[in-house]
Amino acid sequence: MTDELRFNRIARLAVLIFALLLVCLPTFSQDAYDGVERTVAVGDIHGDLDAFVGILRSANVIDKDNAWIGGTTHLVQTGDLLDRGAESRKIMDLLMSLEEQAGKAGGGVHVLLGNHEVMNLQGDLRYVSAGEFDSYKSPDAAELQRKAFESQATANQKKDSDYRRTWEKQHPQGWVEHRIAFSQAGAYGKWLRQKNAVVRINGVLFLHGGISPKYASADIREINERVRAELLKDPAEVRGGIIVDPEGPLWYRGMSQASEPELAAHVNGVLAAFGVQHVVIAHTPTPGIVLPRFGGKVIMIDVGLSDAFGGGQACLEFEAAKPFAIHRGKTLELPVDTDMTVYLKAAEDLEPPDSLLRRYMDRLLKSTRQ
Repeated sequence: MTDELRFNRIARLAVLIFALLLVCLPTFSQDAYDGVERTVAVGDIHGDLDAFVGILRSANVIDKDNAWIGGTTHLVQTGDLLDRGAESRKIMDLLMSLEEQAGKAGGGVHVLLGNHEVMNLQGDLRYVSAGEFDSYKSPDAAELQRKAFESQATANQKKDSDYRRTWEKQHPQGWVEHRIAFSQAGAYGKWLRQKNAVVRINGVLFLHGGISPKYASADIREINERVRAELLKDPAEVRGGIIVDPEGPLWYRGMSQASEPELAAHVNGVLAAFGVQHVVIAHTPTPGIVLPRFGGKVIMIDVGLSDAFGGGQACLEFEAAKPFAIHRGKTLELPVDTDMTVYLKAAEDLEPPDSLLRRYMDRLLKSTRQ
């Protein structure tokens, strides 16, 4: 063998080894972006496609045919696409399409994980509606249901008609197909398991629940890696893990519910640790309005968008570093470290009679008079 031939073989082998290493290396979803001119953030959707489409159109990121018209806008959805409503599947299909369209236009769609995505991936289906299961039914649904029952029931249970009726109520037709779709190999399970829990765009941190003191020293990449790693494990193996921890980023409610004086130092510490000016959270519904806390350092965007939570119609918009609320189609400047009276009144004037926000404002007015 000549030296030239030996060198060529070694070179080909080195290229092959390098290619194999690239395949074996873990892949990461990008979780930090700078220089974004416009960002739109939408909170919990809970299976209400019409409400979601309505808010995206009001923010001018999709047209009447649900096609992307947002250009270089970055759209952030902060989790809880799923449960309660009946059209979560259509919402995921829409977001999958918008991800591709936005990318081609120079923008981005960032679907973050909420606690309800994790619940579905782990098999906790307490909040899946009957209509949602129906959306997964295949022509073989009855046979798949029967086979699932036969594989799970004991010999005595198979003879018990009452037990069978109860089991079928808990595992309706479409249940088997739903579980397949949310498996690691399933279309939605594979898609969701690739998602981040936290993303930073410019000087803003977006996530579903919030950053608790327990996780204040963790960085974005660490949080996202831990979440994705646990979603690949059996649910029994992640007891106490970040994806089920009440203090974890998918579940923590302190930033939305704790008194501001009590948590102010922690919030300031989170901003400094993550190098941001705002933390945007969902998970805890507001009275139908994008709601600043801690002088705008924390911004709550779960406005109860779905009909199940009152049908609020608002989302958050950042033009570079300046925050606005798009409230029932009208852009309102979001108060940051200023009095909220003008903002609340302007939003209330856009509300229909007997809305959650109008009732909230009535209670607030009465409490100030006492």
